[in-house]
Amino acid sequence: MPTARFLLWCGLVAAVGGAVLCVLGWYGISGERFAERQLPYLASCTVPGAALLVAGAVLVAAAARTGPPPSPDTGPAPDTGPAPDTALPPPPSSGGPPLRVPGGTLAHRPDCPLVADRPDAVPAAGDPALAPCPVCEPWPP
Repeated sequence: MPTARFLLWCGLVAAVGGAVLCVLGWYGISGERFAERQLPYLASCTVPGAALLVAGAVLVAAAARTGPPPSPDTGPAPDTGPAPDTALPPPPSSGGPPLRVPGGTLAHRPDCPLVADRPDAVPAAGDPALAPCPVCEPWPP
């Protein structure tokens, strides 16, 4: 059974059960004159009934959000992969000499996005004071 249909039926059953409990609680409370004799009906029927009504509404809303199940004749929708906006760019993989920006403290690969289009990037020349860039990681581990 598809998830949306299961959630819908569970939500409807919970909501109907909650409505029945609320009606039974109201009927019990209406026959009692004193508040202390009404509390058992309130605690045993009306409050759980209201909770079931809320749970049923949440389940029905969840079923509506998941959408209708796919029709059996068309089958499942094909997986098209991630959307172009959410696709991550490939990590830098250049094997050239590390670069640095004048005054910078990091060494970068030449195709690192932080220095790729910078005309002021110069070779790092093996400066031991430079830390590896956390984006491109120019030195092997």
